[in-house]
Amino acid sequence: MDYENKPAGYYDNIRDEMIKYLPDNAKKIIDVGCGNGAYAEVLKNQTDAEVWGIEYMDKEAKVASAKLDKVFSGRCEDYIDDLPDNYFDAIYFNDVLEHLVDPYMVLDKIKYKLAPDGVLISSIPNVRYHNTFIRVLIHKDWRYEDFGVMDRTHLRFFTKKSIKQAYEDAGYSVVLHEGINRSRSIKPYLYNIPLLFTQMDIRYPQYATVAKFNR
Repeated sequence: MDYENKPAGYYDNIRDEMIKYLPDNAKKIIDVGCGNGAYAEVLKNQTDAEVWGIEYMDKEAKVASAKLDKVFSGRCEDYIDDLPDNYFDAIYFNDVLEHLVDPYMVLDKIKYKLAPDGVLISSIPNVRYHNTFIRVLIHKDWRYEDFGVMDRTHLRFFTKKSIKQAYEDAGYSVVLHEGINRSRSIKPYLYNIPLLFTQMDIRYPQYATVAKFNR
């Protein structure tokens, strides 16, 4: 997969909209897919927590290692067993699970790394987002792009319903599940008129989820 030629800012994206999902008392955090550590560093500065990271790109991981308490370089699948059990108050997957060959296995294994009251927090693209959905439904086109819902490095695709199901199948309780970065376009509302506004999930390019492991 071509992760070397990502657009500028791809690895230092600070996801301000995801900070609100962090528990107030979180003191041990890991950001899976941490890029150069920009977002995780914000969490560390705001909470004074111990913050770890895992980053696939070695160049970015080296930058992150100067900012965070501990950083692993490589595939997250290769390091889950090395993480301490019952340890993290929050595990972040910001737009990461859709890049994995088997995100379901990762969700299943990493739940044991959560502290008893810990949460797993994720942002996952919504393939039913109106721009993507209409392109497939009306224009019969499935076209990959450099970033966004149809990022060419995505290996898995999710909807609001299938994200929740993935967590529940892995033994989690979904505490919160909501659309983020809502489209400002009027198109989703127009598309919904004949559908009696029953398909409003198409307004959101991503869904944020907070889940706990049912022990």
